[in-house]
Amino acid sequence: MSIYNFDKPIIRRGTNCVKWDETDMEDVIPLWVADMDFEVLPEITEVLKKRVEHGVFGYAIVGESYYDSTIHWFRRRHNWEIQRKWIQYTTGVVPAVSAVIKALTMPGERVLVTSPIYNCFFSCIRNNGCEVLESPLQTSIIDHQPTYVVDWEDFERKCADKKTTVFLLCNPHNPGGRVWTKEELQRMNDICMAHGVTVVSDEIHCELIMPGYEFVPFASVSEACAQNCVVCGSPSKSFNTAGLQMAHIICQNERWRRRIDRAININEICDVNPFAPLAAEAAYNYGDQWIDELNEYIYRNYQALCTFCAERLPALKVYQLEGTYLAWIDITATGMTSQQLSQHLLQNGHVWVNNGPMYGKETGEGFIRINIATQRDRLMEGLNRIAKTLQC
Repeated sequence: MSIYNFDKPIIRRGTNCVKWDETDMEDVIPLWVADMDFEVLPEITEVLKKRVEHGVFGYAIVGESYYDSTIHWFRRRHNWEIQRKWIQYTTGVVPAVSAVIKALTMPGERVLVTSPIYNCFFSCIRNNGCEVLESPLQTSIIDHQPTYVVDWEDFERKCADKKTTVFLLCNPHNPGGRVWTKEELQRMNDICMAHGVTVVSDEIHCELIMPGYEFVPFASVSEACAQNCVVCGSPSKSFNTAGLQMAHIICQNERWRRRIDRAININEICDVNPFAPLAAEAAYNYGDQWIDELNEYIYRNYQALCTFCAERLPALKVYQLEGTYLAWIDITATGMTSQQLSQHLLQNGHVWVNNGPMYGKETGEGFIRINIATQRDRLMEGLNRIAKTLQC
């Protein structure tokens, strides 16, 4: 029996919201940035209300209850045993990834990614003086639907590059929607270890998993994986609390932890606000059913998207969504570039989607990314606008 109502319309315009207030178009349907339009878990709201009522918002410490809730969540949900000393906190996963790269690389070294890939990976790598090295994913057709697989030959060749020192993994993959299997993760690590490459795994979307798939934390795959990786994560994407700014870095290697701690302080990202750890604790302590119902709702949105595209937008090919709430769509059959199509939709259909090349100039061309984590009525209105704009 469902407890939570994800169909409830929420008015976000006029709240200084990036997703809704970044444009002057009052009737735009924003299906772009990775931000959900759903109310958060009620226990999060309650704990924040209680903190607000206190009336003083000075510098905050992160108590042991935060660490306990994180440890218990990953044990309960993902069978991953984490020790308290492995956990470091910071303001967000992007700052976390940047700090880890700073800690584990030297300027001029190369950081490998499997592209198309989350756009901030490129800036995190380059801002630390490193070079981006891309191993393009390959498209495979499974059950008549496209999905991505690793080009293992190319992946190993890029790991063998003497300048490559870190592999920056997106698990689950954004924007491609893959939830990497245990076997794939182990193979990645085997190749990386053979060539002295450390794995940094961004697992911010780890709770957003579609039915029939299972998220596997990279560090839980094997002891070898655990010893060769740093995991960055946060409840922010899954529980819609990104604006509160809180993330964790989990690393077993003590020497790396000292270097990461130094990088966190060098980057001045060592403090969090008084609300963030409380929201994280509430999410991890009380969020099991909420996240299960959320995933079911997103999956139904995904099914609605696939049905609509098959019937009304056959030129758009939706990639299999195994995880995240971000649909990756091949638009090459329209004859337009990604930029042309996204601009056409925004200007003439008042629908805002993400432009594929921001996730890789070559691997992202011919694609758009659509955020389906919104009320189903709004999603369907957006899709109808897209069909009308493309005259389908």
